[in-house]
Amino acid sequence: MSTTPAFKAETIGIITRRLLPFLMLLYLIAYVDRANISVAALTMNADLGLSAQMYGLGAGLFYVTYILFEVPSNVVLARVGARRWIARIMVTWGLVACGMAFIKSANQLYGMRLLLGAAEAGFTPGIIYYISRWFPSSNRARAMSFFYIAAALASVIGLPLSGALLNMEGILGVSGWRWLYFVEGVPAVVLGFVVLKYLPDGVRDAKWLSAAQADWLAETIADESAHAPRGHAAGWRQAFSDGRVWLLSLFWLLQAFGTIGVTLFLPQILKALSGESNFMVSLFSALPFLLACVLMYSNSRHSDAQHERRLHLGLPLLAAGVLLIASTCTANITVTYLLLVAAVGLNWAVTPVFWAVTTEYLAGGAAAAGAIALINAVANLAGVGLPPAMGFIRDHTGSYNLGLSLIGGVLITGGFLGLYLARASTGPRPAISG
Repeated sequence: MSTTPAFKAETIGIITRRLLPFLMLLYLIAYVDRANISVAALTMNADLGLSAQMYGLGAGLFYVTYILFEVPSNVVLARVGARRWIARIMVTWGLVACGMAFIKSANQLYGMRLLLGAAEAGFTPGIIYYISRWFPSSNRARAMSFFYIAAALASVIGLPLSGALLNMEGILGVSGWRWLYFVEGVPAVVLGFVVLKYLPDGVRDAKWLSAAQADWLAETIADESAHAPRGHAAGWRQAFSDGRVWLLSLFWLLQAFGTIGVTLFLPQILKALSGESNFMVSLFSALPFLLACVLMYSNSRHSDAQHERRLHLGLPLLAAGVLLIASTCTANITVTYLLLVAAVGLNWAVTPVFWAVTTEYLAGGAAAAGAIALINAVANLAGVGLPPAMGFIRDHTGSYNLGLSLIGGVLITGGFLGLYLARASTGPRPAISG
């Protein structure tokens, strides 16, 4: 097929405008519902009589069922199509998220977090797999950056919003944290039905692409899949026997210590540091994720443009670990805060580059769907053990510093692994602008 650079750029531009803003919105809502417990805890813990360790257990139980159902969910998505399965995920998690407003005890919190994990399982790897079937490798890191920018924006927008909803305390006799859960759960249910109408299952189903554009894109993705080290014909079970898939899983697990461990406790860390109001703490908690948006986009764009993955994957995580440890070594509150901001931003900066490296290794089909889900499931093991451990450290030392230092050490290890993982990568094919 003879195509010009302008034709390719126009096609990528159409896909970017049609799909990415909507996918970003979906992920923003998902991340708010998953992480709003960090703000709710500012008043919920006292109402329910939760210690820091009990809160950590409740936060971490989400990841137990999320991990158990992650791979089966993504395999089903590959078989029945993204549109129907993502819609199902959104409606069920939205209903459970609203149900969090009605808990009255620690045990009910634990049960609802388990249900929320089961309901949301498969959403993130499903969207990652979906993006990989629409964007050629030369544009994939940048596309992934937009998707994960939504997660960071969820904190930039969601944390202050959650802080504001806490101020609804006493309206209609209802606690502010209950309003927070209910109000933030409703959009997922509504958007689930929008997905059924708006989201095309694949390139050939997109009525907004011309026949020539659909042909070029489908053939490009198919050609890249045919030349991927882990071929399209491989079944999802074969992906589980691939040593590189397990190394990718280990890297993503080490990186997740930062995204999960710091994110779920950041409002409480900053509350202890500053003593500010809950709303101001939520604003302070949002700033690191604003930096994360900038760094994810710039790091991924530079990686695509330079056709280089190794340094863009390893160095930011190394720096994040060093800065996180440094934040525990100063008594100056402002310096501590700025180091935390930089560490969080750099930790997130590797995310789109990682998924570009991963999807360049995997072809489409069941192998890719299963491997992506496996990698994401392994990473979320951090969510099972880390929050209770952070709570235990806080209860027994009176500070989060030891926990943050341990996370910093893990991130440094992950940075070196990233340099090793991508050492043989030549990066994406020549970039297509747009």
